[in-house]
Amino acid sequence: MNGPSGYTVVLGTRASRVGLLAACIACAVLFTMPFWAGSGTMRLLIEIMCFLALAQMWNLLAGYGGLISIGQQAFVGIGAYGLFLCANHLGVNPFVAVLLGGLTAAILALPVAAITFRLKGGYFAVGTWVVAEVCRLAVSNVQLLGGGSGQSLTAMRGMPKALRESTTFWIAAAITVGMIALTYWVLRSRFGMALTAIRDSEAASKSQGIHVQKVKLYVFVFAAFGSGLVGALYYLNALRISPGSAFDLNWVVIAIFIVVIGGIGTLEGPIIGTLVYFGLRELLADYGSWYLMALGLCAVIVMIKWPRGIWGTIQHRYDLRFFPVQRRVRLLE
Repeated sequence: MNGPSGYTVVLGTRASRVGLLAACIACAVLFTMPFWAGSGTMRLLIEIMCFLALAQMWNLLAGYGGLISIGQQAFVGIGAYGLFLCANHLGVNPFVAVLLGGLTAAILALPVAAITFRLKGGYFAVGTWVVAEVCRLAVSNVQLLGGGSGQSLTAMRGMPKALRESTTFWIAAAITVGMIALTYWVLRSRFGMALTAIRDSEAASKSQGIHVQKVKLYVFVFAAFGSGLVGALYYLNALRISPGSAFDLNWVVIAIFIVVIGGIGTLEGPIIGTLVYFGLRELLADYGSWYLMALGLCAVIVMIKWPRGIWGTIQHRYDLRFFPVQRRVRLLE
C-alpha cells in the first residue's frame, strides 16, 4: 500500500465559496439601493455599516492582534473633525474630505502608538481611553471647529438632497465592503500570520524573527485609519458634530458588544453581532432603559452560555468558515 506522495496547503473551503457567492449578491443589492430604497432606510443602513466597519477594526486590533483598546473613539472623533476642517474651512469637497479624515486619524495614531505601546495589558487599554479624553478636551477648546457646542457641515448646503444621500450611501458601502475585504486579505497574508502569532505569544514571535513592534504599529495605524473613515462617514451623514458625541465612549462600547456577541477573532462575528445589536435596538427602542438592560442581559447570557460568541461557537462546533484565514495541510495520495 503506497503512502501519500506529498501535500498541499488549502485556504478555501466549500463554505467559503458559498460565502463568496452570497457576498457578491449582497454587494450587488447594496450598491443598487439608492435607486429604489427610501431615505430613512438608507440612513439606517449607513449607520449599520459604520458600526460594522468600526467593529471589524476593533476585532482586528483585539481579536487578531491582542491589542485591547477602549480609546478608538479618539480616531472616530479626529476623523470626523478632519472632515469638518477640510470641508468647511479648507474648501475640500466633503466626499473627498472623508478620506482625508481617515488619513488624519492615521497620522494621529503614530504619536499615540509611541506613547501607549509602552504600556501593557490593562494599562494599554486605559491609556488609549485617556488619549481619547485628551483629544475630546483639546477639540472642545478649538473655536474654529465650534468649541464645545460643535458645528454643522455647511459645505453641504446647496447640494441636492438626492445626490447627497446616494453618494453618502455609496461611500459607506465602499468603505464597509473595502474594510472587510482588505482585513480578510491582510489576515490571509504572511503579515496576518505574524499578527496572530504575536497575539498568542510575543516572546515566541520574537524568537521566530518577527518584528513585533513594527507589526503592532502597522495594525494600530490601519485600525485608526478605518476608525477615522467611520467617524467622517457617520458625521457626513449626520451633518452636525459636537465633541461630546464624536468622542463618546459609546463608540467603542457598542463595537466591543458587537464583537463579543458575534465572536471575537472571526470575520463573520462582527457581522452577526451588528445584526443582533441593531435588531435589539429597533425592537426595544421604545422601551427606554429596558433597551439598555436587554442589551446587557443579552451580553451576559452569550458570554456565559457561548463564551466564543454566537458565530465563534458555530464555527468551533461545525467547522463552518465563510472567511477562512487558517491554512490547512491536505495529503496527496
